[in-house]
Amino acid sequence: MRTVAVIPAYNESSTIGSVIDGTSQHVDEVVVVDDGSSDDTAAVARKHGAHVVTHVFNTGVGGAVRTGYQYAIRHDYDFVVQVDADGQHDPAKIPTLLDHAEDADMVIGSRYLNESIEDYPLVRRLGITFFTTVVRKLGGIDITDVTSGFRVYRVSALEDILHRSDNHWAVEQTLDAAQRGHRIEEVSIEMPIRDEGESQFSLDTLVLYPLRMTDTVFRVLLFR
Repeated sequence: MRTVAVIPAYNESSTIGSVIDGTSQHVDEVVVVDDGSSDDTAAVARKHGAHVVTHVFNTGVGGAVRTGYQYAIRHDYDFVVQVDADGQHDPAKIPTLLDHAEDADMVIGSRYLNESIEDYPLVRRLGITFFTTVVRKLGGIDITDVTSGFRVYRVSALEDILHRSDNHWAVEQTLDAAQRGHRIEEVSIEMPIRDEGESQFSLDTLVLYPLRMTDTVFRVLLFR
């Protein structure tokens, strides 16, 4: 079983080193997708032994992880582990995700299966719940945390569900996987709130979610 970790990173030079060090203990290769960073994220990542793929400009997490997925497909890996660069995801939990991946095509680390979600702001919890409810209803699957970025994919299944929307990549990908009958599991993983940076969830974006979701849902249900 050959495994590669994909770490999307944008101006994460202060945390990327320790994330790579922890992650490399559990996978065969660590790939950092430097998504147009203006700091020395790429240099730090290389210093800690990661293979770095650099975007000339920032595409967002969706674009960065897609690049990492394509790397895994081209290099014939069996499983992809996705890890955030900010330290929110504990690399020590990677073996747990990989254990569940032996009988699944997608494994999602869920904050809703433990108490760590209670520390998140209300607006962010509402956003996660909104997205998750849409995927549960349309995909016919029982999940709790569709926006979680701490995941494992079986590469043979990932080839079928490469997302096209960078705004809601996790929603599109999970819904597409459900529609295609791929096996999806969730595992309880505690994820503390990151100390630095800004969340994608705000009151303004929450109001726009129903409109922005339309394109993502139609993309999967009508054109896949």
